[in-house]
Amino acid sequence: MKEKVTRIPAIPLIVCDPYFSIWSQEDYLYSGPTRHWTGAEHPLSGYVRIDGTTYRFLGRQVQGIPFIPQQEVKVFPTRTIFRFANERIELSLTFLTPCLPNDLDLFSWPLTYIYWSVRSVDSLAHDVSLYFDAASDIAVHSWEQKVVWSRYRLSNLDVLQVGSLSQPVLEKCGDFQRIDWGYLYLAVPRDCLAETCLTSALQGLTQFIHKGSLPVSDDLRMPRQVRLHKKSWEDSPVLACCLSLGSVDKNPKNARIMIAYDDLFSIEYMERRMKPFWRKEERTIGTLLEEAHVRFTEIVDRCEHFDLQVQDELFAAGGMEYATIGMLAFRQTCGAQKLVRDFDGTPYHFSKENTSNGCIATVDVTYPTAPFALVYNPELLRAELTPVLQYASSERWPHSFAPHDLGTYPLANGQVYRGGVYTKEQMPVEECGNMLILISALTFLDKNVDYPRKFWETLILWANYLKEFGYSPDNQLCTDDFAGPLARNTNLSLKAIIALESFSRVCKMAGEFEVATIYSRAAHDMANRWLEEADDGDHFMLAFGAAGTWSLKYNLIWDRILGLNLFPKHVIQKELMFYKKQMNRYGCPLDNRMDYTKLDWEFWVASLYDSKEDFINFIKPIFRFIHDTPDRVPLCDWYYTTEPRCERFHARSVVGGVFIRLLESRFQVLKDPMM
Repeated sequence: MKEKVTRIPAIPLIVCDPYFSIWSQEDYLYSGPTRHWTGAEHPLSGYVRIDGTTYRFLGRQVQGIPFIPQQEVKVFPTRTIFRFANERIELSLTFLTPCLPNDLDLFSWPLTYIYWSVRSVDSLAHDVSLYFDAASDIAVHSWEQKVVWSRYRLSNLDVLQVGSLSQPVLEKCGDFQRIDWGYLYLAVPRDCLAETCLTSALQGLTQFIHKGSLPVSDDLRMPRQVRLHKKSWEDSPVLACCLSLGSVDKNPKNARIMIAYDDLFSIEYMERRMKPFWRKEERTIGTLLEEAHVRFTEIVDRCEHFDLQVQDELFAAGGMEYATIGMLAFRQTCGAQKLVRDFDGTPYHFSKENTSNGCIATVDVTYPTAPFALVYNPELLRAELTPVLQYASSERWPHSFAPHDLGTYPLANGQVYRGGVYTKEQMPVEECGNMLILISALTFLDKNVDYPRKFWETLILWANYLKEFGYSPDNQLCTDDFAGPLARNTNLSLKAIIALESFSRVCKMAGEFEVATIYSRAAHDMANRWLEEADDGDHFMLAFGAAGTWSLKYNLIWDRILGLNLFPKHVIQKELMFYKKQMNRYGCPLDNRMDYTKLDWEFWVASLYDSKEDFINFIKPIFRFIHDTPDRVPLCDWYYTTEPRCERFHARSVVGGVFIRLLESRFQVLKDPMM
């Protein structure tokens, strides 16, 4: 890549799951405190001492301490790399989270490596040491909560930990809720010249500034509040370390630490508590830290190779803009979900609907997120669909259509959306269509029907629902529920038609030829009606009978990806030509009603273009929005197209939808899944 984004709204640092999620929302890493995606301070601090003079490179500004200028930042799928330099040294700082999707164990590690490389740039040797601390704010929801801390030794590591005094494991749920159970860990290798200390933020930093060391003993004033007042950070307990590099010349010297979070139990699913996926057999956070220490070089090599592979594929498919957005979206997608294991070891993957309503395992969040899993590891999608299918197939779910969600994160004990199971405002066509399309895609990749066979009766129920009610839906919500209910939604109708045809092919694979014929005939009949009744001259309507209206028909992408051939190519071309006329500075609106749009759906529409040039031209306004927006939040997926303003919805996994451009190449031509 010859170019890069010069301004990223929020830079991922430690992004492991919806709770352990720390970002820099500044242009420069030293311009302000690091934050949780909710905006709450989750402070990390970093300073470098060069020949007795201290400079800051990470975290809040401290009066009288200059910064070492930041030269660049690069964001990759697993790594964020900063480079700082002054007239004496160059300092490289890397945050690496080993979220490799093809290795579910590594993917689930709640751990980030932080490592430095320092070299002289003026031909002289300099005495260099590093300071780093992580604040106890990271282990609580509110600054008024009390924490306790301790230290212990492993065979190769000195380990510091802090956690809330009360430890209310899985007692709270909600959208902007931060974790207040489990423990934050800082692990420092003992094979380097290092000091560690459990101290207060100001005391530890002051000692380092004046003496280049840490206090000789830990602060034992505990338990105590994280802060005396909301903005008073000075007495906040921190996990601190000092790393001495000694004399540094033109040959780089390196140092590293690890920061991790053990949440003990991650999710409650149908009243039973589930452990994080990494916690298998007798593995504890201690054994995980030791393993991570020993495997450091191997994991760094694997992550570097994977990052370059992803970057190159994105660049080849859509140029610099696509590669940049895709690499930002990758870590965000991982960090908005949690991988856990059932009692028998089965992986379950739960999303959190951040900055919306906090729902867990929302089906219409899984739908736009799915391209990420289908591209990088379909097992992750299976792990998302299974808990929904189990719930919908049980007595807990009384309806003949699919549920919207499984609860409020992290409690997946049953649907809560719009008042729960018996509310009238459901999304029956939306969620049935989502589930059938994704299950079909997964089945085609598997090339067998073992998975859908487990839930066959439920899937047939949903297909029958779409066959009866899917063509012209009544006044109901779709995934774009912020726009309100809409009757006869043509894009929702498209979803039902595509879902029926894709599932008919699953039935054919299963040897259910008569059923397959019924669903396929229905889908084709509906598609033919749609072409006639949705037509509005140079485009297709937002709703049947609503002449002069329009909307992004993003659901059409599955007709292309799955090789269903329900809709002629000229239909798609007509729509795409019309969208070009609606384009604003920051993107194409979702429909004619408002000038806001959805980032994920824009990428789905862009992927309908055959040419790379047209794809790039369609996504350039999205790139412009990301660069220009004043809203310092992780990627926003609901924003305005006439001004770079985020309406709502950030830090969500739905940005995994940007990978849909890569998805078509993962599927063979599926004209006949029996082959």
